[in-house]
Amino acid sequence: MLEKVSNQTQTADFQVKQVEQIPRVKEIVKEKEQPLQQDILTKDKTEKVIESMNDFLKESNTHLKFQFHDQLQEYYVAIVDDATNEVIKEIPPKKFLDMYAAMTEYLGLLVDKKA
Repeated sequence: MLEKVSNQTQTADFQVKQVEQIPRVKEIVKEKEQPLQQDILTKDKTEKVIESMNDFLKESNTHLKFQFHDQLQEYYVAIVDDATNEVIKEIPPKKFLDMYAAMTEYLGLLVDKKA
């Protein structure tokens, strides 16, 4: 039932490979911080894109409206009906942005009070 264990140890042949140099975290962060020339949109290019989107949406009697959220300091898009000026859809929804702003404000108060 029980087998006798020998005192001889078996060794496997392992080859140790040299570790390649890993870039430092600071170098990676610096690379990501530098904006790409392709990603930079000028005001003129942005207006042209908006105009082309509005031309596309003309047949559905809607247009795009970019609105600025004061607390978050960011823009969001509203799709507006031309006939009634009613907001059909917001991307992202303003309610979510308001909730996010309220949560960040609340968390800021907690951190400031505890610190």
